[in-house]
Amino acid sequence: QVQLVESGGGLVKAGDSLRLSCAASGRTFSSYNMGWFRQAPGKEREFVTTITWSGNKYYADSVKGRFTISRDNAKNTVYLQMNSLKPEDTAVYYCAAGPMYAEVLPRHYDYWGQGTQVTVSS
Repeated sequence: QVQLVESGGGLVKAGDSLRLSCAASGRTFSSYNMGWFRQAPGKEREFVTTITWSGNKYYADSVKGRFTISRDNAKNTVYLQMNSLKPEDTAVYYCAAGPMYAEVLPRHYDYWGQGTQVTVSS
């Protein structure tokens, strides 16, 4: 069992930066692929980025070049650095943990955090 707790969301202006954190419980954090997803009101949950257990990274086209995912296995934490934020980035951001084949599809992830709100004003 893995428990995930996100933090770092907030209200910012367009062009600002935020860093989200996701702290995980459990001793097998390093073996999980870790993903960030987001869900805006009235929309489906969408893939943002994933970092695999081996350190490979994948990004949605909409955030490529602006967002960076990283992980610190010693701290059981995954981070999402978000730069040049846009109003369309406004959403609840969720952290997820999954097996080695989990990448862009939410259904491949086994554990989810409660989400943290990110609001970007224009």
